[in-house]
Amino acid sequence: MTSHDHAPPPAPPGGTGGGGSAGGPGDPGRPGVRGRVTGAGRAVGRGGSAGARAVGRGGRAAARRFRRFADADGAAHTGLARLTELHAVNVAGDAALTVSLAGTVFALPTDEARGRVALFLVLTMAPFVLLAPLIGPLLDRFRHGRRWALGITLATRAFLAWVLSTAVVEDSVWLFPAALGCLVASRSYAVARSAAVPRLLPRDISLVTANSRLTIAGLIGMVLGGGLAGALAQVGPDWSLRLAFVVFIAATVLAIRLPARVDSTAGEVDVDGIPVEDAPLPTLGGGARRLRALPRPVRYTLWLTTGARLLSGFLTLFLAFLMREHPLPGWSGPVVLGLVAGAAGVGNALGSVIGNRRRAPHPERTATVLALVSVAACLLTAVFYSVWTLVLLGLVTGLFGQLAKLCLDALIQRDIADDVRARVFSWSETILQGFWVAGGAIGIAIPLQPVLGFALVTVVVVASVLVALRSRRVGTPSR
Repeated sequence: MTSHDHAPPPAPPGGTGGGGSAGGPGDPGRPGVRGRVTGAGRAVGRGGSAGARAVGRGGRAAARRFRRFADADGAAHTGLARLTELHAVNVAGDAALTVSLAGTVFALPTDEARGRVALFLVLTMAPFVLLAPLIGPLLDRFRHGRRWALGITLATRAFLAWVLSTAVVEDSVWLFPAALGCLVASRSYAVARSAAVPRLLPRDISLVTANSRLTIAGLIGMVLGGGLAGALAQVGPDWSLRLAFVVFIAATVLAIRLPARVDSTAGEVDVDGIPVEDAPLPTLGGGARRLRALPRPVRYTLWLTTGARLLSGFLTLFLAFLMREHPLPGWSGPVVLGLVAGAAGVGNALGSVIGNRRRAPHPERTATVLALVSVAACLLTAVFYSVWTLVLLGLVTGLFGQLAKLCLDALIQRDIADDVRARVFSWSETILQGFWVAGGAIGIAIPLQPVLGFALVTVVVVASVLVALRSRRVGTPSR
């Protein structure tokens, strides 16, 4: 027989015939170690590339959906879409700052003594000491430069975020001043942005809808900014603060690129019908006279919204201490707090969705109905105190707070003259924050008795409704 008629000898166990290496020419049908490693590497590479392409496609699809959302109803033509994008980026930066400073003096110290929480409440009012008397009138004076006003508030936060990235690691004395400066700049941005919305409003949507759209964009920005910052914060808080710096720089560029109509004062008149270019900056009275000078719908809705803020502040702090000291039988205190906070978040999001409807609800009627619903929820919690009534109260509190604020902003934008709109926004923000602090102060001052606490907050919210009704009898009607 010829040589090729003989079968090759069997290979020894664990080896290959002829002493060849694994995967060598001695056994071409069985890949060796090197072949298996190479194949696995190629498979991982292909999987990674496919995953990256899938993420990229998902990101592009999400960006297209957001663009359609922002451009809807003519917003692309008026410039409201650009303001929507700007607001999403702004909130992403704020969320990164919040995550970075979560362990500093600005964190809510619910696990500390009540005196420490009282100090926290005082700190939350600090930015508003400048907002109402100084920043609001300044924004009114230079409303022909709204883009630059928005840009300055964002660039200021970019600079302070960079300062904080060093201060938070070194525990520098600049930590508190820089963080406080960020809070002041954030509130100033909110006032300037709210005052600019009417200039960019499309014909097809209402002010409530426009404000709701901005709020929804802000929620998207908060999720993205907070998520990225949370991941970077695992490396160190300085890295998440550097992320905030980059985000605020991008937002500054977006602010400067807003349409020129944001800065235009053409066609604006003051309360006496004089063109704003020729009219002196008006002076309004202080205290009660300032409130009486507001149109009735604005004043009425403002008082209703104070009830929402009181309820929110009270529920936040009273429930935090109540669950720590006297948790519900069979329930963990943190679990109950998480359920109530989640319900409040759902209510907040639901309020934004309702407000974003093409035919937004009437502002005054909406605020009135929600105030009455919140009174019923507080009373129900006082009488039938349980985890489910607490969850219901959290849902109503979030819904009431969000929709009432949207309605109030829309009425200020509709009924307040442009030349004093920024200062009225600054007054309203200061008043509402003051009532949130008052609600929180009630929550830490009273005994930790559920029936007493929720009965008391019911009375307080009813009082805000009665004051709102009384305010309709005096002052000026809607413009």
